[in-house]
Amino acid sequence: MIKAQQMSEENPSLAELGWNHFFQQQLSIEEWQETVPVRVFALNRHLVDGVGESGRRQFALPAAWLDSPVERLPTVGDWVLVDSEGLPLRVLERVSLFKRMASGRDARVQLMAANVDTLFIVTSCNQEFNLSRLERYLALALDAGVEPVVVLTKADLVEGVDDFAAQARTLHADLAVVAVNSKDADAAAILGPWCKAGRTVALVGSSGVGKSTLVNTLSARSVQETGEVRDGDSKGRHTTTGRSLHLLPGGGMLLDSPGMRELQLSDCEEGVATLFEEIEAVARNCRFSDCRHQGEKGCAVAQAAKRGELDPRRLENYLKLRAERERTEETMVEKRRRDKNLGKMYKRVLAQKRKERE
Repeated sequence: MIKAQQMSEENPSLAELGWNHFFQQQLSIEEWQETVPVRVFALNRHLVDGVGESGRRQFALPAAWLDSPVERLPTVGDWVLVDSEGLPLRVLERVSLFKRMASGRDARVQLMAANVDTLFIVTSCNQEFNLSRLERYLALALDAGVEPVVVLTKADLVEGVDDFAAQARTLHADLAVVAVNSKDADAAAILGPWCKAGRTVALVGSSGVGKSTLVNTLSARSVQETGEVRDGDSKGRHTTTGRSLHLLPGGGMLLDSPGMRELQLSDCEEGVATLFEEIEAVARNCRFSDCRHQGEKGCAVAQAAKRGELDPRRLENYLKLRAERERTEETMVEKRRRDKNLGKMYKRVLAQKRKERE
């Protein structure tokens, strides 16, 4: 076990780190007197870098925790109670949680961030701009109960910024859309209302859209590497290699994450339903409650689409995200079944070995 290590940094207050009554009420009197709340700023395998009122400290996750379901393990943005010896005791209940399916064939949920107040969905005013991709991030935010804000970067490089903004605003009612030049501190200041003291903002978006540049500008210092994008397709290289939380000059906190070319939603049924509420409203008139809108008789969605009452692109993406979620659920059910059967097999083998020894 690595004991808590103090690291050089100005000591912020718990309130500045995002501590509020929601977390306070989870502590008993004994815990408040004998433990220290620490906010997780970064993770490196089983090592945690956190910040509390006494500054930075590092600790390792107890071995017993590693067998717990992934949702019970800490992620960036979490609050962890640490005892006087620097040992972590438990993770506090979260206000919000972002998670996704890990890439690859392994059916594994990956935690992205916890206790986020606002999600900056960053996209650039070039070929990378994609409404269907933005809808994925919006579904993620709405499902977690986090306020989404679409941030259009590289606004200084194009003339038709208003057109990009108008397209983005069609995705959801009252969606905030802001255009910035990520390298200009004055232009980025427009994001200030979401970055107030005690508030936590997370950034998501594909590689090369200027997230790292925006992090550096908002932080007023270089905290992330930046890279160039290819001229041919406006795609960029990954410059951020891990999720990390950064204190902002104004007192807020900013959580950066690696660019994600492929965002597989793990469980965003409510978020998808909220984002595509106009399609969900029509779907309630389908003849069958379990209608999949794939040509079934009495499908109100298909009839509305035929009459031109639904946006074809949005309908296609809605059906795509629903199908993806259903496949994910089936995969997770199958994985749980395999794990259960594997556990039974281990028990039979151990029982047989005990019997042979006797």
